Amino acid sequence: MMVQNSRAVSNSANLNVMSNAVFKAARGLVRDFGEVENLQVSRKGPGDFVSAADLKVEKILYEELLKARPTYGFLMEEAGELDGEDSSHRWIIDPLDGTTNFLHGLPHFAISVALEKDGEIIAGVVYDPVKDEMFMAEKGQGAFMNDRRLRVSSRKDMSQALLGTGLAWALHTNKERETVSKAIALMMPQTAGIRRMGSAALDMAYVAAGRLDAYWEAPIMSWDIAAGIILVKEAGGFVCDLSGKDDVFGSNSILATNGKLHRQLSKDLIPVYKG
Repeated sequence: MMVQNSRAVSNSANLNVMSNAVFKAARGLVRDFGEVENLQVSRKGPGDFVSAADLKVEKILYEELLKARPTYGFLMEEAGELDGEDSSHRWIIDPLDGTTNFLHGLPHFAISVALEKDGEIIAGVVYDPVKDEMFMAEKGQGAFMNDRRLRVSSRKDMSQALLGTGLAWALHTNKERETVSKAIALMMPQTAGIRRMGSAALDMAYVAAGRLDAYWEAPIMSWDIAAGIILVKEAGGFVCDLSGKDDVFGSNSILATNGKLHRQLSKDLIPVYKG
C-alpha cells in the first residue's frame, strides 16, 4: 500500500487543500492497518466500532483543514458539529468509512471529506489508501479518479445492473429490518447482483466510476455520503432520497444511480421505504 502525496490532483485550491489533508492522514491509517491486531479498540455500540486510528485520522484532517480555512465549520463523525465564523461553509468528514472492515483486516475502507456551501455539497474527495485511488469532484468541474475522468455507467437494462447497498448496524426495529429485507428481495431477481461491501463512501465513488450502476441505503449518516453526492452528480449520475426528494441529509436515506436506471429503481424502491 502506497500513499501518494505529490500527485498533481487539480488546479482547484479547495481540492488541493482537501487532498493534501487526506494524503497526510492516510499515512498513519495505512501503518495502523498493517498492525490492525495491535490497535486499541473501544466499543461504541453493536457492530459499530471506533478505533484509535479513526480518531487519529479525524484529528489530522481537522488540524490541516482548519489551518487552510480557519473560518470554516465542521461536521465530523466522532467530534460532531463545530461552528465556524463563516456560517456558509463547513467541512463534512468521515475519517474512516468502513471501520468494521478495517478492524477485521478487510482492505476496503476510505477517508471521505466534503465541502458544503449554504447547504449544498460543492466539492468532495474519497480516498482508498489500499488501492491508492483518489476520487474527487468539484461542482461544475467533473469527477475524477486520480488523473482519469469518471462517468457513470450507460447500462439501462435492469437485468444487467450491479447494485450496491448497505445493511446499517442501527436497524433497531422490526419495521426497519423488514424494509431492508423487502428491498433486497425485490431487487435481487431483477438485476445481475447486489453487493454489500461495507463502505458507503466507496459505494458512491463506484457509482461515479461506473463500477456499480446504483446504490441505495437507509438509514445513512450525512458524513458517509456527502463527498459521494458530488462525485455521482459530476460523473453524470442522479441522487435523491428514498422518498424521491432532494432531502438526502434530512431523511438519512439515499438513492444514487447512473440516471438511466433511476426511474425504474425509484418506482421499485421508494414505495418500499415510504411504507
